[in-house]
Amino acid sequence: MTTTTAPVPSGVQTPALVVGTAFSLGTMSEGRIMALAAASPPKSQDPVDQATAKALKSNYPTLNLPAVADEDFDPATMERRHSLAMIRDYPQGDGTFSDVVVMRGDMNTVMSKVKMSREKRSELKRNASLVERRGWRPLAVASATVDENDAIGPFKMQGFIPVCPETIHGSADDVTTGPAVWARVNVWSASLRVQHWTNVAVVFILSCTGFLIMDPFIGPFAYNGIPTGFMMGWIRFIHFTAAFIWLVVALTRVWSAFTSRDRYLRWPSMWPLKKKEDVRNFGRVIQHYIFVKEDAPLFLAHNPLQQLAYSAVYVACVIQMIIGFQLFGLYHQTNAFWAFFSTPIHWIGVPAMRLIHVIIMFLLWMFVIMHIYLVFRAESLERHGGLSAMISGGVWVKRGSKPVDAPMVE
Repeated sequence: MTTTTAPVPSGVQTPALVVGTAFSLGTMSEGRIMALAAASPPKSQDPVDQATAKALKSNYPTLNLPAVADEDFDPATMERRHSLAMIRDYPQGDGTFSDVVVMRGDMNTVMSKVKMSREKRSELKRNASLVERRGWRPLAVASATVDENDAIGPFKMQGFIPVCPETIHGSADDVTTGPAVWARVNVWSASLRVQHWTNVAVVFILSCTGFLIMDPFIGPFAYNGIPTGFMMGWIRFIHFTAAFIWLVVALTRVWSAFTSRDRYLRWPSMWPLKKKEDVRNFGRVIQHYIFVKEDAPLFLAHNPLQQLAYSAVYVACVIQMIIGFQLFGLYHQTNAFWAFFSTPIHWIGVPAMRLIHVIIMFLLWMFVIMHIYLVFRAESLERHGGLSAMISGGVWVKRGSKPVDAPMVE
């Protein structure tokens, strides 16, 4: 590598930088990410190099600053917003040594040069956005190994380190692992929140109008031949309109389950028991809920019990939609599609199908009541922000915590 130096205007003093705790995207520890970020020539005057070296020495005294020769360092320029550093004989996790190239720089620039899964990319952006809102700048760190033929392998994104000028550090939120400091982490996307609150409104309308259709206890009643007007017709119209809106919301949720970049929204998340540790955590959560254990495993999104409950609700809602549209099809038997779709009603009878429709409605309301109670309980006791998360999209977690379904919160 050749060394190039970006020109610094005469008389301009570059401000010193402060470095926070590194964010790890994979298995590499925060300390090793900081060491990679600090890899630079010994006499470098770059503020980032000096700040990362100081943070490494202060926070990780057992880790050595990687030695980089001048000819093995290529600093960032205005045209290329990332630096490259070659570390010779860098110790690997398995006890071996190999040459490593470190790419460090602007988040978007580094991400464009690294292959990542959608889930990892979403996770990185979410946490980078968190530190940016608190006044810090995320400095991406990626690395690649060099083989025996001096060929550089593919770069792997390791994480980022937050940096900010020392002059504004006092006004920026502290990025540390102090036990009394809370960090806000974005979890739920705007699309899911819109779907959630639309579901709330639509299910409420469907339940109220459906109950009136089942038992019309308000409005004019036929008495001695007096006409009742078209009130029930309007109630049925509102019910059917809400049902079609609900169908559209359901289809958008199915679409996001297969296309979303957020791993919390994709279909694999709907079944949380994928390995033995998941089953153990499921048991620990149940023990916590029945007051056997004081603490439960920390989950950034849904714990296994919550996710199984929500997945069961999804199934119940799908069945409810199918039955509802089969009942709707009874009034359109001249249409081939609706006649075919409503065929199961002729097998078990209209009263039985309506009874199942009503039972599912009451089961959903039982879930709603328990859901509201548990959400307010979590909001007031656990400080996790379950209710506010469906408004703002973020939850509050103590820094230094390690959720089961996410990296350590720094």
